[in-house]
Amino acid sequence: MSDTAAIAQPASRPAASPNLVLGMLLLVYIFNFVDRQILSILAAPIQAELGLDDAELGMLGGLAFAILYSTLGVPLAWVADRTSRSWVITGSLVVWSLCTSACALAQGFWHIFLARVGVGVGEAGGVAPSYAVIGDHFPSHRRAFALSVYSLGIPLGSAMGVLAGGYVAQAVDWRTAFLVVGLAGILIAPLFKLVVRDVPRPVGNAAEASSIRFGDVAATLAGKRAFWLLSFGAASSSMLGYGLMFWLPSLLQRSFGLDLVHTSWFIGAVLLLGGCVGVLAGGILADRLGKGDRAWYGRVPAIAFVCAVPLFAGGIWTSSVPLAFLMFLVPQALAYFWLGPVTSAVQHLVEPPARATASALFLLVNNLIGLGGGIYALGALSKALAPVWGSESLRYSMLFALALYLVAAALMALAGPALRREWVAEK
Repeated sequence: MSDTAAIAQPASRPAASPNLVLGMLLLVYIFNFVDRQILSILAAPIQAELGLDDAELGMLGGLAFAILYSTLGVPLAWVADRTSRSWVITGSLVVWSLCTSACALAQGFWHIFLARVGVGVGEAGGVAPSYAVIGDHFPSHRRAFALSVYSLGIPLGSAMGVLAGGYVAQAVDWRTAFLVVGLAGILIAPLFKLVVRDVPRPVGNAAEASSIRFGDVAATLAGKRAFWLLSFGAASSSMLGYGLMFWLPSLLQRSFGLDLVHTSWFIGAVLLLGGCVGVLAGGILADRLGKGDRAWYGRVPAIAFVCAVPLFAGGIWTSSVPLAFLMFLVPQALAYFWLGPVTSAVQHLVEPPARATASALFLLVNNLIGLGGGIYALGALSKALAPVWGSESLRYSMLFALALYLVAAALMALAGPALRREWVAEK
């Protein structure tokens, strides 16, 4: 455990172990992605009831969520760095869960659009402060793996979202699905705050944290080549990753003829098996290889993206459900390799008191472009291709978008040499 994490806590209330803190952060991140991804499995019934086209649905999945999620993440992370990271995360959990429940009341496009904006506002304060809490509790040589464990919330939450959403929507309706997952998040908020507390900082560090100026952190990162290459590389991969996962349920129902429940089985299994293996493998490889050469924090995801492209193409192109499942499984694992290495590397571009702010600035670029643009871009491209390809337009939209992984691979590979020069060693 790091020096700051080892500072004595009040005897009346012993500090939670780093692994327990990581477990609670993971639980909240799972709810983060359940609430975020449930819209994808419910897209067909929502689209049918509210009369939405693919472009409007893409706005709900991307822009509605991403605009304030990306931009508000920066000031909320700055507040977390200066005050209490655990309180910011707890409050964010309550807000996004309430807004998820509010989606159940939607009567039209703008109703559900505003509710999804609210989900984005809430989730804006969750991820970057969580990265910083992990940085406080785990030393540098274990941090990529710890962040990979935390990032398991992405495949676990996404899988739970599509599985639970599919079953509830099939048994009752899509409105009940939103209501149930939103209320569940509110119930765990008090438990989270009870377990996860901020690590007390030495007097010097506490004073440094309270005097952090956002402009100074932004200026530091702006001058670092590695930050921009990692951010735009992650954004390119996220455009495809978020786009594929949002539109895959619709592809399976339109082009493969699966019903809602079988679609949720397919997506849930791909995310659980492929996603969990990929997230952990990326962190383990980066921690091991990165000890000798920091460039591996960029090389590991670059290699994974290149290998994923032909496999994803085969899965999208085939008409066989079993073959599609097998061909999606491996590249889905490769698509998650970047999470541990890149999020860890970004934290090592600044001093420890500025970790949440640095992570939020990285997430601003990644999510505004990746989440905000990817889902909408694939939906809009599908709509544009419909006059030529008809019901198969979504399949071709996904195939064309695979070029984004090659762009991401090139940017990550270029970031490697810059990381050697710009890495901030811990004192």
